[in-house]
Amino acid sequence: MSILEDFENFLTNNIPQASSFHPNYNKAFAKMILAGGKRFRPRLLLSVVEALEPRLVKNSFSVALAVELLHTYSLIHDDLPAMDNADLRRGNTTLHVEYDDATAILVGDGLNTHAFYLLANSPFDSNTIVKLVNSLSFNGGISGMVLGQAIDCFFENTKLDIEKLKFLHNRKTGFLIASSLEMGAIISQADSEIEKNIYEFGLKLGLLFQVEDDIIDVTKSSKDAGKTTNNDKFKNSFVNLLGLEEALKYKKVLLDELRDEAKEKFPTRLGESLLLIINSYF
Repeated sequence: MSILEDFENFLTNNIPQASSFHPNYNKAFAKMILAGGKRFRPRLLLSVVEALEPRLVKNSFSVALAVELLHTYSLIHDDLPAMDNADLRRGNTTLHVEYDDATAILVGDGLNTHAFYLLANSPFDSNTIVKLVNSLSFNGGISGMVLGQAIDCFFENTKLDIEKLKFLHNRKTGFLIASSLEMGAIISQADSEIEKNIYEFGLKLGLLFQVEDDIIDVTKSSKDAGKTTNNDKFKNSFVNLLGLEEALKYKKVLLDELRDEAKEKFPTRLGESLLLIINSYF
């Protein structure tokens, strides 16, 4: 059984639950998590641990789940009427459509908070836990993902230049991807140079991920993508700024750079693991 299959089993058995008489509360928590998704961020974290300290992989599942919960909360809130107003995510009806806005907001709030509960109770020493909390809270918080989302919403219908576009998407997408890799390095007790390089690698990987996402928005149907597409017409996307052809070229540039860096900047096993993820996803 692969690490991702083991992780998926762990995730299924550790969906946040609470005892109450609310008719939909637990179902709403389970719905979007069990809907699947790429598990891209947990895969990054677990792949780093497997490459650097394989004995700690299973101990890392709760940390990988924390990252997935934080990411899922961001998707739930991103789909709300006040933001992207999307009705499809991971091939399923979004929570505000299935239930109501309040349920979607509260489930997102709960997943955000529960992510840090999982980190606090993860099976690592206190110094490692503090570093993990620091990474996820910084990159997912007011200077990272939340800032990116705020810029994305505020500057809708306002064209940003390429540097501001990169700033936006580094934070909205790249910071959490970089944090996933960094947290794998933290668990593995990697040296400071690897930790720094893998974070920077993650930022570039985040840009590639976003360029790919922008391309999917204009080239795939909602059914094929599993989420609402053709939804970025008034957004600051790489396709809207550069055009589809130039966005495809930029994707190739980032992909080539990442492949070179994976070979040159990391120990062999870690570099091979990163290459495998890049090649299988992109």
